[in-house]
Amino acid sequence: MRHWRRVLPAGGPPHGVSNLADGADQLFAAQVLAAGGTLEVVLPCRGYARSLLADDSRARFEELRRAATTVTTMPYPEPSERAFLAAGQALVDRCDHLFAVWDGRPARGVGGTADVVAYARAHGCPVTVLWVDGVFRA
Repeated sequence: MRHWRRVLPAGGPPHGVSNLADGADQLFAAQVLAAGGTLEVVLPCRGYARSLLADDSRARFEELRRAATTVTTMPYPEPSERAFLAAGQALVDRCDHLFAVWDGRPARGVGGTADVVAYARAHGCPVTVLWVDGVFRA
């Protein structure tokens, strides 16, 4: 929690925007709520929760989705690279600062973190990259 207090902007409760993907997205959303902030969710497609592999990820997803003040679902029937890219771009369009947990490597597919960071930078949205040196993604 101390880490997030240092990272999240000071001066009032934060308003976070998240796609609620497993891992860092859900952790960020939970910390925004724990800090007394509000959460806006942008989902890549209908039925997105079914694409989360672990039961605990789906349970966290549902809890965070219910806690959100706004939930927007992109007009895609199922998960796809196009849906993930559209959701990432919509997320950037709704925020004034992007926090990206990212190792700086290229996206594994269209719509990954690298694409979202590039979109944010191209549109003048400030980006803070959060990554711990020496950590490697699987």
